[in-house]
Amino acid sequence: MRLLHCLFAILALTLAAAGDARAERLKDLTEIVGARPNQLVGYGIVVGLDSTGDGQKAEFTLQSVAAMLRRLGVRIDPAGLKLKNAAAVIVTSQLPAFSRVGGRIDVVVSSLGDARSIRGGTLVQTPLRGADRQVYAVAQGPISVGGFSSQGRTGSSKTTNHPTVGRIPGGALIERDIPTEFVVENAVRLALRRPDALTASVAAAAINEKLKGPFANADDPGQITVRFPAALKGKGVELLAQIGDIDVTEDGRAVVVLNERTGTVVIGSAVRLKAAAVAHGGLTVEIKEETRVEQPAPLSMGHTAKVEETTVNADTQAGQVHLVPEAATVGDLVNALNALGVKPSDLIVIFQSLAAAGALSADIEVQ
Repeated sequence: MRLLHCLFAILALTLAAAGDARAERLKDLTEIVGARPNQLVGYGIVVGLDSTGDGQKAEFTLQSVAAMLRRLGVRIDPAGLKLKNAAAVIVTSQLPAFSRVGGRIDVVVSSLGDARSIRGGTLVQTPLRGADRQVYAVAQGPISVGGFSSQGRTGSSKTTNHPTVGRIPGGALIERDIPTEFVVENAVRLALRRPDALTASVAAAAINEKLKGPFANADDPGQITVRFPAALKGKGVELLAQIGDIDVTEDGRAVVVLNERTGTVVIGSAVRLKAAAVAHGGLTVEIKEETRVEQPAPLSMGHTAKVEETTVNADTQAGQVHLVPEAATVGDLVNALNALGVKPSDLIVIFQSLAAAGALSADIEVQ
């Protein structure tokens, strides 16, 4: 119970601090329309593993290694290969907007076959393609893995984190530019990462104040159009540089995020709770199965038999009804929930019930 109270105390302090509106830079709240990243993917081979690579059942690995050797001038029958130090992998990356030829980007390497670990391996030259099947980058280099996997002779093993997924920082060299047009009809459009009508309106007003004129307009809750002043006409970079550091106070929506798999509950700073009565109790069900041997009566010509007996006991703990007062702040909300003395995993059910009763002024997102 002390741990639970400490958890709620930390949560209350964190959310209370978040409750105070804080200005953010406009560049941190928006994305430039027309300047987006592009996803890249490729198929490759990792070599140099310590007998942790794909097994013989991964035929595509054998075929890929044989094809790679043929390109290097070595001809070999795939049926004769027995590989333990190589693994087939999928390589993924993201090409940022405004990237240019010669730049480097990070890549993620994920095992495709039954390799136990790609730790210590080296990715062989792998083309990375976009959705149009064109090659935009080439990846190669030693892999950094945050986990490990070890196995004993008797079959016992120990695995930490995910040893079949690794990264190569700066492991891909950009080979092709992607044209980016972010100036359209003498204007730049900014998309809010979290659309909100009030935030868009405040941001447009701040831009107009900075540029000293009615050059910005909130088209909708998710987009702001900024037209060029006469002094900056055609100078898109200079315009973005001037308005990027404008401070804007974001008005976030009230949301509670529930992760049913891990029991994690995240409460947004704008969440409010109306007065409600909550009953919280527990039900414990215990099932026991026992095997009893029955002996036949003397001279009955019967046989010894095994009898399965099942006993079910149910115990209901009486729950108390608590009146949760209307919470004006996030801190009040956390204190009200702390008074219930429930586990974080139980909060998921309580939040869902409060929302169904109309007592929770927030959106519920279940992950």
